Amino acid sequence: MPDVRLASPQGKWILLTTVLGSSMAMLDSTVVNVALPRIGRDLDANLSALQWTVNAYMVTLAGLILLGGALGDRFGRRKVFVVGVVWFALASLLCGIAPNAGVLIAARALQGVGGALLTPGSLALIQASFHPDDRGRAVGLWSGFGGIGAAVGPFVGGWLVDGPGWRWVFLLNVPLALVCVPVALRHVPESGDQRAHGRFDVLGAVLGALALALVTYALIEAGDGGLVVVVSAVAGLAAAVAFVVVERRRPDPMMPPDIFASRQFTAVNLVTLCVYAALGGFFFLAALQLQVVVGYSALAAGTALLPTTVLMLLLSARSGELADRIGPRIPLTVGPLLCAVGMLMMLRVGPGASYVADVLPALVVLGLGLVTLVAPLTATVLGSVSVVRAGLASGINNAAARAAGLMAVAALPLLAGMGEEAYREPAAFDTAFGKAMGWCAGALVVGAVIAAAVVRRPPPDCKRPECLRHGGVTAPPLEGEPVRKRLG
Repeated sequence: MPDVRLASPQGKWILLTTVLGSSMAMLDSTVVNVALPRIGRDLDANLSALQWTVNAYMVTLAGLILLGGALGDRFGRRKVFVVGVVWFALASLLCGIAPNAGVLIAARALQGVGGALLTPGSLALIQASFHPDDRGRAVGLWSGFGGIGAAVGPFVGGWLVDGPGWRWVFLLNVPLALVCVPVALRHVPESGDQRAHGRFDVLGAVLGALALALVTYALIEAGDGGLVVVVSAVAGLAAAVAFVVVERRRPDPMMPPDIFASRQFTAVNLVTLCVYAALGGFFFLAALQLQVVVGYSALAAGTALLPTTVLMLLLSARSGELADRIGPRIPLTVGPLLCAVGMLMMLRVGPGASYVADVLPALVVLGLGLVTLVAPLTATVLGSVSVVRAGLASGINNAAARAAGLMAVAALPLLAGMGEEAYREPAAFDTAFGKAMGWCAGALVVGAVIAAAVVRRPPPDCKRPECLRHGGVTAPPLEGEPVRKRLG
């Protein structure tokens, strides 16, 4: 049984290293969008290269995050966490010194591998280390500090881009890792799951990542047409079918198909796909719109996006309490609709737009929509499966959200008619941005309809979320395994 107390020096060191580790990945997910225009100019990159700068990271992260958690259970959570932090830092260093867009994209894919190792490990270390009486408070502090990191990420990113340069958005991870790794090795106890057995589902992870990569490539390059695009699309769909077949036949699959026998679990994941596809597309394009069309600096654009994350951080716990009383169907219906209204309000954000009159109201409405839906969505995911599978259910939901975001970043420019040089042409980009917001709002409405039609109240004895405060906008919080399973 874990016995570290939160008030002890060791407990504080454990909290520090897990917050630093998770913040590296969370910061990277929020600050890169702000740096994209400057990256494009410095590396002479077209819009496709900017899409890949975001999506290369998301492909490997979404495809491997479930495998990363399994590796920690088998080989030791601290060991895999430390490997993930070192890997992430080295890939960040490569991003920071990349001489061209091709090297940057490859380094971003490597970053995603490191993120898949360290992201599930951060929470797992807290759950495995702290005394049960302190565990809830430790998780609360971890998620709260992580939310603060997500909130300040765009601000820090904008300051770095306008100051020392966009490369420091990535290089900043190196000193964080230099603090995180020694603390982890010295103060964090090793832990694992003695019941972890069987072979790793490496084939499933590879097929899943390959399907995402090939379909993403086909969507990004579809504007040029050609045989390569068609072959990539067909191969991506074939890899997706092979992934399903492999998962059905393996004794220990990464994503057990029978978990989708729960109608509620399937429905909530469909809602997740709709919501986080819209959010992924929005935050990718909004940072560009504010800089390319409105004329903001990187710092101003990053600061402008803060209200959405701050609202989530301050109010998400209360939203979860409300959903406990009234059930998840209303919040999961109203939340996406509020987000859709916020995105349609962004249609007013064009040349000469006022921040107070145009930008801020849209972001506040969007933030209130996120506050309304994120906590109930997580609770419903956990409540739709048996308690012993809650951690797996959360991991699948988190991966689905990230996959939806990367698909949106790949598809929206195509759907909105953005050319390769659109981000260098303010008028053309503004027109395409308006069309993209319509697509995002439509996806959110579809999510609301699914929630209204299918989602029901979970049973009263289901596992409740532990990460009550959440500030991330790229995926719902990643919950760990239930206490009763871990402690036996």
